[in-house]
Amino acid sequence: MMRQYELVEKVAAYRPELDEALLNRAYVYAMQKHGAQKRASGDPYFSHPLEVAAILTELRLDEATIATALLHDTIEDTDATRKEIDQLFGPRIGQLVEGLTKLKRLDLVSKRAAQAENLRKLLLAIADDIRVLLVKLADRLHNMRTLGPMRTDKRMRIAQETLDIYAPLAGRMGMQDMREELEDLAFRNVNMEAYETLSERLAELKRRYSGTITKIEEDLTSRLRSKGIDAKVTGRQKRPYSVFSKMQRKKLSFEQLSDIFGFRVVVASDEDCYRTLGIVHRTWRMVPGRFKDYISTPKQNDYRSLHTTVIGMTGQRVELQIRTQEMHRIAEYGIAAHAIYKDQTGENGEIVRSIELSKDSNAYAWLRHTIELLANGDNSEEFLEHTKLELFQDQVFCFTPKGRLIALPRGATSIDFAYAVHTNIGNSCVGSKINGRIMPVVTELQNGDEVEIIRGDGEVPPAAWENIAVTGKARSAIRRASRANIRKQYSGLGRQIVERTFSRSSRPFSVEMLKSVLGKLGHQNVDDAFAAVGRGELPSLDVLRAIHPDYQDTRVTRRTERDPQDGWFNLRSAAGMIFRVPGKPKPQPKKKHSSAIPIRGVGGDLPVTFSEDGAVPGDRIVGILEQGKGITIYPIQSPALMAFEDHPERWVDVRWDIDEKLDRRFPARISVSAINEPGSLAEIAATIAENDANIHKLEMKSAASDFTLMVFDLEVWDVNHLNRTLSQIRVKECVSTVERVNG
Repeated sequence: MMRQYELVEKVAAYRPELDEALLNRAYVYAMQKHGAQKRASGDPYFSHPLEVAAILTELRLDEATIATALLHDTIEDTDATRKEIDQLFGPRIGQLVEGLTKLKRLDLVSKRAAQAENLRKLLLAIADDIRVLLVKLADRLHNMRTLGPMRTDKRMRIAQETLDIYAPLAGRMGMQDMREELEDLAFRNVNMEAYETLSERLAELKRRYSGTITKIEEDLTSRLRSKGIDAKVTGRQKRPYSVFSKMQRKKLSFEQLSDIFGFRVVVASDEDCYRTLGIVHRTWRMVPGRFKDYISTPKQNDYRSLHTTVIGMTGQRVELQIRTQEMHRIAEYGIAAHAIYKDQTGENGEIVRSIELSKDSNAYAWLRHTIELLANGDNSEEFLEHTKLELFQDQVFCFTPKGRLIALPRGATSIDFAYAVHTNIGNSCVGSKINGRIMPVVTELQNGDEVEIIRGDGEVPPAAWENIAVTGKARSAIRRASRANIRKQYSGLGRQIVERTFSRSSRPFSVEMLKSVLGKLGHQNVDDAFAAVGRGELPSLDVLRAIHPDYQDTRVTRRTERDPQDGWFNLRSAAGMIFRVPGKPKPQPKKKHSSAIPIRGVGGDLPVTFSEDGAVPGDRIVGILEQGKGITIYPIQSPALMAFEDHPERWVDVRWDIDEKLDRRFPARISVSAINEPGSLAEIAATIAENDANIHKLEMKSAASDFTLMVFDLEVWDVNHLNRTLSQIRVKECVSTVERVNG
């Protein structure tokens, strides 16, 4: 275990102005607080914070960060308090230590939810001071190095969490060496067999090609020196997890991998980078499509370098990374390389040193963007999902028509692009142009694409986009917009149902009356109560009884005697409406529709769906309120309505209210019996198309060897359009019978 003076000497080696007293106090305090505590390995617990501090000295961090590392487990695992740490080390260090302390006594059902809440707390603390992240990554690295003595299930959980969150987070912060070590340590625990197999194969390759690697290093160094470029060339081999993830991602075998070996060329200036690239490409053949200029277009984690792949002297593909010393420093230390130290005067006049990120840091911008997701009110598990999505490292770089660069995860679409530009642009997106051509919004974007988003007025993103979007920001925004729209629809539907219930009962109603009984109904505001009625969770009669306790329900729900002429039943609904099912409706005088809810079809102002057999304008219709689905529209003669006889409170009086200006079709199902011969289906389909109807779905059923029963789900304008289409099909010679299903 490192001694106190050794730690001080390590920090003093790169910080001559070191506050030695602070480190000494933190060392002694942490050692005393952890006392006789032991780790799972049997080592003194204090060895852990000490090793975390040692890892941070390699990043050349300030003494306040090192002191935080020594103290990071004291509040969580000992009797130390935030107040005590504030008094001894100052409120800034106290705040850092608290930011690293896990939440205790979480009232959450799942471990996943608890994990999400702790991650949320950590990211909020990171946004306040980046040193929290640096200590946390060092803490996780040492824990992964010493994971062996733990129970198998705990090792697996910690290792998977590292792969899901902490390794990608280190990568996103530009700390590639730490990311790779975290990945390999986690991979060893998650999939030991694969790790050992790949490690053996890589070790074998290294033995076989060690001489070749040395020769390439010497040859390339010599060529560059002859051109006046002083370069340091080092060969490196991919790590096991990097190889494994590429095999999984691209569905390749180990033998098919062609870039297991790579070389890093470090030169003095940006100009030397491009000169080196020219020399390399003139010396060896470049592999097309494998050149990337991250100097001109840096990655979001501030990584800058030139990448190219060439066919080397042995015929083997060789990957080269060309960068300056400054670029190499950022690639090694990542976000820590952007640290700006500031001395500020504290409350008591003492000098307080703080560390901030440069505002020019892309990693800093990503961090702030991730924190923005917290403010959007997603639940814990959704936040965890979105954060994982945002950690993807593989990226494509696209441009707006004005030349703004947008970096997105690999596999992103125009939907993700639109939301990356602005949430409002994503919500109003109706199409996209990629490189000047109109393309589907689900088209996967490629590096260098120019994307123009086509917007519409008053549009709501389809809920299905959530399953297509790749970025967490897009998924979160789509989910919120869908929820808001559904809530608005259900609230509007519920309000209409409540108002009609009060109207039919001849009782007064107002929003103020409803507000006075919200407590009885178990809702916090009027919109929530209306939405509950619209979803079928709160009967409108309960609202009526809450406002007018003296109301007596005189409903009669009964089935009358069957009419011998047409086999109808009369059914009285909760609202006093009489419906007749099933069979053909008897002629009745037209009624005014003042109390009926207007139905405009799917996508209107109300949450409306149609029954399986469909309904079209011109049909007499009835609505059934289904919990969580809104209103389902049935034609009045549908036998399916028999299932709701005993639930009259779910029947809703509805009517068609079609705007002729809207280009909207409606669903209807027909059954066609046709001769089983070539061309029959084509003739029927052609007739449907000629009549301006659309086939949404087709099911073929063999009724007999010489006849086939076809069931078409059509989309038509109204009942007249449907009848005209049926008449045209009926006269075809290949057709035996045609009829509307449940029509």
